[in-house]
Amino acid sequence: MGDTSMAGQNVGNTKSANDNQYVKMATVFKALSDPKRVKIIDLLSCGEMCGCVLLKCFEITQPTLAHDMKVLTDAGIVVRRREGKRTLYSLNWDMLEKMGKVLREMLRKDTDNKSC
Repeated sequence: MGDTSMAGQNVGNTKSANDNQYVKMATVFKALSDPKRVKIIDLLSCGEMCGCVLLKCFEITQPTLAHDMKVLTDAGIVVRRREGKRTLYSLNWDMLEKMGKVLREMLRKDTDNKSC
């Protein structure tokens, strides 16, 4: 009963207190499962970009880019803001840093505080 999850919380129950965190992580991984979206993340790592600039980096239609950007924003990876008629996108660095921390915690070799 003393097992703990990736966040060091008790997982003795059938349904973990971290189920929400697992769902959130799976949503992020699913959003990143498309190579085009991974490229978008790479492009946005250089700074905020207009959707029209992102579109020029791909041979896709505007509705396809809009769909990909919705997937990334719904996952919390990308933040969108309007400036007049333009839509500007940037990375949600806070969320990405938290996800990185949780992922490092999950993958650490120390099994004393994990559900192994």
